[in-house]
Amino acid sequence: MEKQLSNPVSYELGPYRPPSEAYSLLLRLTRNCPWNRCRFCEMYKGQKFELRTMADIKQDIITAAQIRDEIAELAKNAYAKDLRKAAAAVFSNPPDFVYQNVALWLYKGGQNVFLQDANSLVMPTADLVEVLKFLKEKLPTVNRITSYCRAKTAALKKPEELQAVRAAGLTRLHIGLESGSNNILKMIDKGVTAAEEIDGGKKVVAAGISLSEYYLLGIGGKALWQEQAVESARVLNAINPDFIRVRTLSINERMLMWQDVQNGVFVRTTDEELIEELKLFIQNLNCRANFVSDHISNLLQELEGNLPEDKEKLLAIIARFQALTPAERQVYRIGRRARYYNVLDDLTDPGLHQAVEQIIAKLSNGTGQVDEQVVYKMREAM
Repeated sequence: MEKQLSNPVSYELGPYRPPSEAYSLLLRLTRNCPWNRCRFCEMYKGQKFELRTMADIKQDIITAAQIRDEIAELAKNAYAKDLRKAAAAVFSNPPDFVYQNVALWLYKGGQNVFLQDANSLVMPTADLVEVLKFLKEKLPTVNRITSYCRAKTAALKKPEELQAVRAAGLTRLHIGLESGSNNILKMIDKGVTAAEEIDGGKKVVAAGISLSEYYLLGIGGKALWQEQAVESARVLNAINPDFIRVRTLSINERMLMWQDVQNGVFVRTTDEELIEELKLFIQNLNCRANFVSDHISNLLQELEGNLPEDKEKLLAIIARFQALTPAERQVYRIGRRARYYNVLDDLTDPGLHQAVEQIIAKLSNGTGQVDEQVVYKMREAM
């Protein structure tokens, strides 16, 4: 690739983005998380939050445009003006991850941008508006700009501030609801109340910004799983977000909640208990939203539909899993956690079934019953 690109340049990228932003151009406006106290999250622990300077942010946008132009020139000179072929070539052998990200973005149409890190909306509104306008000026093919945001940050913004960032080009916000239970929010040190979640979410929706809310399955543990499902549904019903996305709780040694697990303060739910919670959650949803289970950690990743019309379809998928024999439910759970299965229909593949049975025999030491602690570790590894 060094022979094909003139003088490779680069810029700063953050480490995270939602799965739904896999093909977005990544631009870092802030570093790390301004709250950074959530007990279930390890993403930015030990890192200091910083607002990047306007000059640095604008220079990164200019550099992204420069890389775009380099790839376009490569397409003109070596790929018969086929931008997608040139982008694919750069993606397969990039000078660094920045080039890879820009190349993938171009290959997928060059339309989506995700602003990093954990809460771009915490920037002064005037600064964020300036960045958005500059971004649209330098990258005119962009028509969707998204970012993570905290519900409390959105709640603290004035309606006219959210309207201003929407007018400047911000089209979607991803907010980690996690839970609508005040007891659970306090337990995990989320730094927000259910009322503030509703206030922030409703302000985002009212401003015309698409809202994606994240539900954290299992965060109530064995003690509060019903409260987690019912109260979270209540909050989301009040907000009416565009998307409800499910994530499954995984706890490892790097998280503050790990000690809660070790001393018995927090007892994790099993896969089957998670599915019962998910069923109760969906049963209590009465809003209009796209329901998506789009994360590898989720046992039933095939759950997807529009609420309220697809509610029965979603519940039927859950009922199908629960109607399996205990042995077959274990086969699916282990097969899913071992990344052999993606959907329930995969159970009908004899080759995959045999392979998973062999894994179960090994993990259970021949007893046929895999210990839940082993399953927890498999879940965390995902």
